[in-house]
Amino acid sequence: MTNFQGKVAIVTGGASGIGSAITHRLLEAGVKVAVADLNEAKLKEMEDANAGNLIGVVANVTKEADIEALVKKTVEAFGSLDFAFNVAGASKAGAITEQSEEDWDFTVDLCLKSVFLSVKHEAKYMKEHGGGAIVNIASLNAHVPMFYGAAYSSAKAGVEMLTKNAALELAQHQIRVNAILPGLISTPLTSDLTKVEAINDAYMDRIPMRRAGEADEMAGPALFLVSEDASYVNGASLLVDGAWAVSGYPDLSKFM
Repeated sequence: MTNFQGKVAIVTGGASGIGSAITHRLLEAGVKVAVADLNEAKLKEMEDANAGNLIGVVANVTKEADIEALVKKTVEAFGSLDFAFNVAGASKAGAITEQSEEDWDFTVDLCLKSVFLSVKHEAKYMKEHGGGAIVNIASLNAHVPMFYGAAYSSAKAGVEMLTKNAALELAQHQIRVNAILPGLISTPLTSDLTKVEAINDAYMDRIPMRRAGEADEMAGPALFLVSEDASYVNGASLLVDGAWAVSGYPDLSKFM
């Protein structure tokens, strides 16, 4: 893929899971990285381990002022912004008839509003400085609903459409915007489900490759999408799910 030496990237939600895997792959490729997260201790640990090549920025990605500050600090530290990976997300599950407004807002704000704010301010800089490439992490659930996941699935569907709309608007400014739609990935956020044997078995029944993906298996596709090898890929949704989308979502209602 591209020679990434000298490039600069932002990764939101970069202190754990898929965001951490992308961050480490970027560093290995010679990219300087600004990592946004709420985990201040982990950010400090990452800074210390990668002095001069990584800055940690404590940020609430649902707050516009924090995103503006993130872009500003990135450029101040490293002189530019070439790539952005908007990964931060989480979910508070609930049946539609029972879910609180607060839990709905938490999920939609973190999974969708944060991506809007991030793309807005990342693209503002890129638009004025020759372009760039943005990757948003959506989900298989952008296409496939799940029990007790209306907020999450709706938000991730929104991320996919936001990605397409951003690609449409920003292509004229040499900014490419694409999405990755992960399936079941082994991260701290999914462990509460998959550690229950019956639930894990229900997932495996649906995933033709019969395993969860690893976070690092999302990093390669993410870097591909910002590389010169993907120079004509724009507004795309890349499923990275072990062929899960062709089989459907497991019925988890019996476990709730």
